[in-house]
Amino acid sequence: MNLELSGKRVLVTGAASGIGRASAQALLAAGATVVGLDRIVPDLPFAIEQADLREEEEIVAAMAHAAERLGGLDILINAAGIMREAPLAEVSAADIDLHLSVNLRGLILVTREALKWLGSGGRIVNLSSELATLGRQNASVYVATKAAVIGLTRSWARELAPGILVNAVAPGPTDTPLLGFDTMTPEQQALELAHPLARLGRPEEIAAAVVFLCGPGAGFITGHCLSVNGGAAMT
Repeated sequence: MNLELSGKRVLVTGAASGIGRASAQALLAAGATVVGLDRIVPDLPFAIEQADLREEEEIVAAMAHAAERLGGLDILINAAGIMREAPLAEVSAADIDLHLSVNLRGLILVTREALKWLGSGGRIVNLSSELATLGRQNASVYVATKAAVIGLTRSWARELAPGILVNAVAPGPTDTPLLGFDTMTPEQQALELAHPLARLGRPEEIAAAVVFLCGPGAGFITGHCLSVNGGAAMT
């Protein structure tokens, strides 16, 4: 077991599945104490506080409960997110509001609440996407929110320095329920694999980048977006 994060208290949003779950498990394996925050509460080797990121009151209550469970907070991982694809001509106001409320508003509110407990030496890692750099047809609203996550990361890195380091991870196509690779058409699958490594990333590969940014080796990194995407976006 890697104990480089021994004693660290971590909150992971979107921890019930996908990259959030893999990140929580990897942080646990690195020695941290982990509590998740999600809409659903599956049976996992760490506790999950239930909250809908569209609801401010639920966020405030869940963050307080999580901090109480942990006895404080050292690290926040903002991994929760949703993606609904639609051509621009078919995008509804409800589509826009859903993406903004979960991917941005919820992320901002969670981070605002985390500041009540994060002190000097704290870390924040936000999950963005390779598509923030590349763009994607029929996914412009999602892409816009993930590009905004990078902007938030850089702004918070300046605002919260030097006590709290703030970075982002931008995954490429990753084998998670959010991607839904098995339900795609052959043309859509080919698009996801059109990068130098020509395969899907594994959630644990993204989680490894998250753990690195939380660890002692990343102590001089802030405002950075680490691309883990098989070479899809070389930035």
